[in-house]
Amino acid sequence: MTEDVLVRPSAEGSSVPSLEEFCTEAKAFLEATARPRAGGGVPPWGEGDDRVSLFRGATAAEAEQARAWRRQTFDAGFGWITGPVEWGGRGLPGRYEKAYLALERAYEVPSRSPLGVSLGMVGPTLNAFGSDEAKTRWLKALYRGDSVGCQLFSEPGAGSDLAAVSTRAARDGDEWVVSGQKVWTSGAHYSDVGLLMTRTSPEPRHRNLTAFVIDMHSPGVDVRPLRQMTGGADFNEVYLDEVRVPDAFRLGDVDGGWKVALATLMAERGAIGGSAGGGNGLFKLERIVAMLHQLGRSKDPEVRQAYAKVHCGVVAAKQMRARAEAAAKAGQVGAEMSLSKLALTENLAALAHLVGVVLGPKLLADTGEWGTFAWSEFILGVPGFRLGGGTDEIQRNIVAERVLGLPKEPSPAGERS
Repeated sequence: MTEDVLVRPSAEGSSVPSLEEFCTEAKAFLEATARPRAGGGVPPWGEGDDRVSLFRGATAAEAEQARAWRRQTFDAGFGWITGPVEWGGRGLPGRYEKAYLALERAYEVPSRSPLGVSLGMVGPTLNAFGSDEAKTRWLKALYRGDSVGCQLFSEPGAGSDLAAVSTRAARDGDEWVVSGQKVWTSGAHYSDVGLLMTRTSPEPRHRNLTAFVIDMHSPGVDVRPLRQMTGGADFNEVYLDEVRVPDAFRLGDVDGGWKVALATLMAERGAIGGSAGGGNGLFKLERIVAMLHQLGRSKDPEVRQAYAKVHCGVVAAKQMRARAEAAAKAGQVGAEMSLSKLALTENLAALAHLVGVVLGPKLLADTGEWGTFAWSEFILGVPGFRLGGGTDEIQRNIVAERVLGLPKEPSPAGERS
């Protein structure tokens, strides 16, 4: 008996539909609520124009559009397809979610980008480590779009070295009092809940951290946007001044936050790395080829060589992603997500080089010509992806130690690891 026809209760108490029945149901929902997308289901590089950007800096209004669509999809049974039934999910296998997303791409719907951290990192971590009280308060709200989550990990003195965070949480009865500063927090300016990493004891590194979910509207939380060189403001500084957090909102054990951090970072790298093979639309190869033809550069040997590097990188990333997913289904989780993250940054760099070769000086001034200056924001955003989800250097260390078996770097003198 295949997984498609196993009878299990769904969120509505009925049996699991076959994949074909599910797709019919999903298509009927999309037909009734959204317009078909022009161009064969390929999202445009820009919303209504040809702007190409990695860090668009979602506004509160764009976040609200994403939340409103999320509420529609959730109420129709497509908001948390793989989630546990007891917490509002539908309890279906992962391929059902993939099938729905493939159908949804053919329709004009709000971007999921403002909810990327909320659904890809905060929700899964809360589901895995949260108390029943925390799940009741936040879990369904996150997946339905009633609340939005952000990740409060990085600090001015602890970016790649997460174990060095200095934000402190001190126990006070059934609450914790948190003070410190976080930085590079995507979407904090429109978020309701934060996934927070703190230091809670003088124990050695990796054994002195505790994770929480916090209400971003609590007294003492101050969010300050950071302006990027692209012109957007997707990131924020977050100051925490004696913020009181219930112990029920703790994730995992006291001083056991490193385990929570690793699970969150794995989810983050998986979400980011999934774009290496074309998941974010930038690497739609047919569209890149069409652009080269339109600009009259498709026969230039240098352009063809640069395109070949992009093509090979994307195809290889897709195959690597498929192997990683197969290993995960078999219960084997290794360094694949780090490899996917590295593949993404390499593919972005290759695409940036291709665009630079094709456009040359047209990148530097806005002449109004389609598909030229619009790429400048993309070029400026590419270096940032070498930092998000753990720097390239961190990913290479993981691959070196866990895949190649190379020895770890020695700790500084006097430091306990």
